[in-house]
Amino acid sequence: MHARSTTFAARPGSIDAGIAVFRDEVMPALQGMTGCVGMSLLTDRESGRCIVTTAWDDDAAMHSSADEVRLFRDRAARVLGATPTVDEWEIAAVHRDHRSGAGACVRATWLQARPDQFDQAVEFYKTTVLPEIEQLDGFCSTSMMCDRSTGRAVVSTTYDSQDAMERSRDAARSLRTALLRDLGADQVDVGEFELAIARLRVPELA
Repeated sequence: MHARSTTFAARPGSIDAGIAVFRDEVMPALQGMTGCVGMSLLTDRESGRCIVTTAWDDDAAMHSSADEVRLFRDRAARVLGATPTVDEWEIAAVHRDHRSGAGACVRATWLQARPDQFDQAVEFYKTTVLPEIEQLDGFCSTSMMCDRSTGRAVVSTTYDSQDAMERSRDAARSLRTALLRDLGADQVDVGEFELAIARLRVPELA
């Protein structure tokens, strides 16, 4: 499966209007696109960073939607007052303990590794990192997406609440350190977000 993520550095005051666009305009349109398996929206009201991710059955479905999706991306960019940055990913792993509810939050970690290390990275994530993550209090789900051509990856973990995410910080930091050390990878960024829209229907890929 594949995913397209679009990041907006929005005006913080425009986030509620942006959420409404994605909920009321983008989501209904996506439901009619062949191969689309849903959308999520992460928001950071302090920094204004918003990340919308759409998931697709395969690379062909994702690319056939590009022109139509671009129209909605431009509409959202105008509302949010931001220039979008687009990334495309292979969904390497997904594990869900239970679906998220109101108040759920997400911690995302962006990594840079050598492309020839990706099979090792995915296997290490599945066998070592994931079992530790799912033991954390308030854990909902986790996923790993990667771009093998550039060596980039992003690991996202959803928690039941802001409080649960905050309590997991030390443990999550230790897991990141182990992952980076064992793979010789670099941490590019870490962000914490509200899960404003959770409509991804990606199946278990662990």
